[in-house]
Amino acid sequence: MLVNSKTIYAHALKHHYGIGAFNFVNFETLHAIITSAEKEKSPVIVQTSTSAMKYMGKHTIVPLVKSLCDMLAIPVVLNLDHGKTVEDCIEAIDLGYTNVMFDGSSLPLEENIAKTKQVVEYAHMHNVTVEAELGVLAGIEDEVVVEKNHSFYTDPKVAQEFVKQTQCDSLAIAIGTSHGAYKFKGNAQLRFDILQEVGKLLPDTPIVLHGASSVPQQYVKKAEQYGAQLHSANGVPENLLEKACKLNVCKVNVDTDLRICYTASIREYLYLYPSEIDIRKYNTYAMEELQLMIRNKIKNVFHSSQMGTSTK
Repeated sequence: MLVNSKTIYAHALKHHYGIGAFNFVNFETLHAIITSAEKEKSPVIVQTSTSAMKYMGKHTIVPLVKSLCDMLAIPVVLNLDHGKTVEDCIEAIDLGYTNVMFDGSSLPLEENIAKTKQVVEYAHMHNVTVEAELGVLAGIEDEVVVEKNHSFYTDPKVAQEFVKQTQCDSLAIAIGTSHGAYKFKGNAQLRFDILQEVGKLLPDTPIVLHGASSVPQQYVKKAEQYGAQLHSANGVPENLLEKACKLNVCKVNVDTDLRICYTASIREYLYLYPSEIDIRKYNTYAMEELQLMIRNKIKNVFHSSQMGTSTK
């Protein structure tokens, strides 16, 4: 059930729901993501950044994902998140990734178009789908670092021409989300006017939201209770994400939430059981907490629960 994004996005677009794209960096986070999706009967996207590939060992990732997906009844997409070069994307395709994201958002438009076209041409030859990005998100996430004054919103008309020229399979746009745990000063706002206009001009193109962690405050408070320093961490309110998924947003990227939840849970466990040195016990506890959070997003925010068998 390791598939590219074409079928699951088409179903999500038709039925107005989103699909969670969750970053993993080890076996535990991957297992929690896939188990959550299987329990909710939801399609799911599991993804790694290039830095996660370096951390885990690039040749271990595809066999690991396949071994966990072989017996599932749900479709799973393995995505490269924020491939910064054409070579990054080609390498991931050759390794067995089924979707790649080429992030040329910081490049001049014509160069972004040209390089995206290169990735699309190679990917489509290998039955792999491609996500591109237009507009720049502020914030920090793995190897993505963008100052606020260098971010900008996506122009819907430029987006229309970009998709026409590149033939990308999905498009990440900038409507006010940002990377990392500190997304907004003051009230959170998203440019739904831009999203709606993009939807009118590109009704058949799945839209992607990066930097869409909601930073649940219960996990922030738990982490701080047991020694973390996450002052003023805040994310995208889940009601805004839910609204976006009812429009053309088919893929919602979540990374920071997993980091905070996992870290908070391990901090709590080690504080409560200071003599415990069995790695399996506190990792299991953290995985169970992750599942609770992920299942809530799938069911109550993205509304992709029970959709997995429909997209096969």
